[in-house]
Amino acid sequence: MSSLFSIPLNALRAIEIVARRGSLAPAAEELGVTMGAVSQHLRRAEERLGMELFERTPMGLVPLPALKQALPQLTAGFAALQDGLTTLKGSDEGVLNLTVGSVFASRWLIWRINKFTLLHPDIEVRLTVTAQMIDLSRPDMDCGIRFGLGKWPGVTTTLIGGQAFQPVCAPNVARQLRTPDDLVHVPMIVDQTTMLSWDLWLDAAGLERDALLVGPTYSDPSLAFDAAISEQGVLMAVDMMSADAVSDGRLVRPFELPVSGAHGYWLAIAKGRREPRKTRLFREWLEMEVPASARGYVYQSRG
Repeated sequence: MSSLFSIPLNALRAIEIVARRGSLAPAAEELGVTMGAVSQHLRRAEERLGMELFERTPMGLVPLPALKQALPQLTAGFAALQDGLTTLKGSDEGVLNLTVGSVFASRWLIWRINKFTLLHPDIEVRLTVTAQMIDLSRPDMDCGIRFGLGKWPGVTTTLIGGQAFQPVCAPNVARQLRTPDDLVHVPMIVDQTTMLSWDLWLDAAGLERDALLVGPTYSDPSLAFDAAISEQGVLMAVDMMSADAVSDGRLVRPFELPVSGAHGYWLAIAKGRREPRKTRLFREWLEMEVPASARGYVYQSRG
């Protein structure tokens, strides 16, 4: 037990971050030191404990069973420590720091965040829009909205929507599509970042999986949306994200044949962190607003 207490707090924090993220870089960034210093933290901690904590692999650092078992307690402990420091200095309940991806920000949230602000004028929302997976245990981050299966290490998640998806395209392109069979004559816009499955939708439509004509390719999902609006082809899109463009006529759903997958949009907070009032109010607003937006109802408020 004495060897545990001889390990500096920064070394324990480095162990927790590396175990959760699988590499030295995130720990170095958060602790404000070099990766070499993080490596030294790990090595000295292993020496004092008399055991190896990580397996060094070509894919990164993998926690060994003992550390893997202890990781939830380490993560929860640092989250509790952060909450304690926040309470000590006074929590900034007036600012909600939120990280989201570009599509969620540009196609959904930016058109609706004023509703949340009107409901809660005492809370200022500060957005960090990035495709990177930001560490939500950081003291300057309250929560995030992520698209995926909802199973990320070190966070607890609440599904908010976005599981239904289907093809969308501009009205002029849709005129060429009477039935799903007509898709073979129209380019398919390729979003290289997507987690949506054309195969799942093609199976539901009764089409062959290799029947599509590959069209323009984009590495930015927002550009893929713009490509669909500018008549470059057909895009597979989450109904929640395409709802506004469909409601104002920029896009159409030519077949009205949605399918549901396992992926969706999740509100994520660091595991072990308490849910403050500002985060609870934002979660409750999302639970109310997401179903209401299924058909792009935001436009009713624009006059």
